[in-house]
Amino acid sequence: MRAYFSSDQDEVLGKAYDGRLVRRLVPYITPYWRFLLLALAFLLGTSLLDLVGPWLTKVAIDRYMVKHDASGLKVILVLYLLALIGGFAFRYLQNWYMVYVGQKVMYDLRNRIFAHLQRLPLRFFDTHPVGSLMTRLSNDVDALNDLLTQGLVSMIGDAITLLGIIIVMFFALSWQLALVGLAVMPIIAVASRIFQIAMRVIFRNMRVRLSRVNAFLNENITGMVTVQLFNREHTMFGEFDRLNQHYRAAALQSVFAYSLFMPIVIFVGGLSAALLLWVGGHGIISHWGTAFTLGALVAAMQYTDRAFQPIRDIADKFNLLQSAMAASERIFGLLDQEPEPPDVENPVRLQGVRGRIEFKRVTFGYDPDHPVLKDVSFVINPGESVAIVGATGAGKTSLISILSRFYDIQSGQILLDDVDIRDMPRADVRRHIGAVLQDSVLFSGTITSNIRLHNTDITDEQVRRAAVFVNADNFIQRLPDGYDHVVRERGANFSAGQRQLIAFARAIAFDPEVLLVLDEATSSVDTETEALIQEALERLMQGRTSIIIAHRLFTIRHVDRILVLHRGRLVEQGNHDELLAAEGYYHRLYQLQYQEQEQPAGTALESGR
Repeated sequence: MRAYFSSDQDEVLGKAYDGRLVRRLVPYITPYWRFLLLALAFLLGTSLLDLVGPWLTKVAIDRYMVKHDASGLKVILVLYLLALIGGFAFRYLQNWYMVYVGQKVMYDLRNRIFAHLQRLPLRFFDTHPVGSLMTRLSNDVDALNDLLTQGLVSMIGDAITLLGIIIVMFFALSWQLALVGLAVMPIIAVASRIFQIAMRVIFRNMRVRLSRVNAFLNENITGMVTVQLFNREHTMFGEFDRLNQHYRAAALQSVFAYSLFMPIVIFVGGLSAALLLWVGGHGIISHWGTAFTLGALVAAMQYTDRAFQPIRDIADKFNLLQSAMAASERIFGLLDQEPEPPDVENPVRLQGVRGRIEFKRVTFGYDPDHPVLKDVSFVINPGESVAIVGATGAGKTSLISILSRFYDIQSGQILLDDVDIRDMPRADVRRHIGAVLQDSVLFSGTITSNIRLHNTDITDEQVRRAAVFVNADNFIQRLPDGYDHVVRERGANFSAGQRQLIAFARAIAFDPEVLLVLDEATSSVDTETEALIQEALERLMQGRTSIIIAHRLFTIRHVDRILVLHRGRLVEQGNHDELLAAEGYYHRLYQLQYQEQEQPAGTALESGR
């Protein structure tokens, strides 16, 4: 199943078989087997009662109508009505229990998918579009629900009905008429097989194209500011129209195949009725035997018509079934993706963390053949504040990612209080790290829920203290609902600076025991807001091991030490004055930023220290 994913919009690559995919669903159905058995019992009752009508018709014709005797017709009518009422009741109960099981199974499956997504490594999300993953939890799960509540039940019911018709026709009606009525079945079987193969390919293509449409739509909506800023609305519409045309073409292939298959079934069904009428009529007129009676012929025609009904139902359900099979490929392909490697057995748990960090000859690359960090070694002492600088692509953010164990390194060691972080539980490592990233992520909800992220251990008072600490309380209190103010998707109703302040409050509310990692955390705020944040940071870093990443060098002059990265290697380290005096790489970075106002800026900054 792992082969089902590729970098091209999750193209379905593997060859799947319906039975194998259905068996993958069994563990999700097993907890509700009692309700499923009840549904199947009512389904069996419905199928058996559906066989009663034609037989009663035969009895009514041969025993009463032909003999001009109406004495038993009332009994036939009552039995017919009872069969209809029983079928109605059984069908209602079967549908209710099946839908109940389907909703339970889909609830469990959605939870399983979401939980699995949260355990996947970040490198998975680097290569899979959000829209494609959303399709799994919405369209694909709904398709599986249709498979379970309608498709499988319909197939089982149709199979029982067809088997019952064959048994009744051969053993209770007339084997001669049964052979005539069912003689065209091989034609239907061949047509059905061809239709099944074609529809499987078509629906696989439809799912891939729908995933591409969703992925493009998600990117376009989230990037609408950029689209409108560069006047690319027409171009983006053209690209969406192209993807939409591809999806429409795949859907039209489905319509064409379905439109061809259904007339074939109807034609063959009519042919079967004509053969029965011709053979049965000759048998009755020529008195070929007791099997050829008017009642038997009428019943045989009714049974034959009902035998083709399951085939017509299969045609009606084939779109649903093939869609569900394509969806199940993708869902189980996602569930087969390897989660983050488990923590080591008997992991080390630090009782009291001092905050000493050491990188020992660390080499790391998102692609192991192209390392981003190369043989990096340094030590950060407890309570020390360290800044990491370097050009774009030097490996600054990668250093934070591997320190947080979002990715594991290829060689070397990262030590926290002399313990390799790979020997610690990931949750323990991340619990000590309060991170504020450049692109602050806010979730739909309230400001309070965004600061504590639904952690009930963080009280409302702690939320407010954290907001006051980073000077976010001022703008929050001015909002109509204060801390209960609604946050729209991705914090769209807040400025970049306000989102950043809320992210700072979140980091402080979780009170990381040792580490505060800042990745360009003040790059999106105005000068006034940045001054407020810098004031809060100086208080926050007191007694904490702190790592700051920044391009703007004036924001890091107050740190104890600066590490300079260049092309993945640590090339310099020291404080601001030492590195300037060395006239090395840091000095060149400083000159590039302040060459036009180096002296005035230096004087102003020195006076502010």
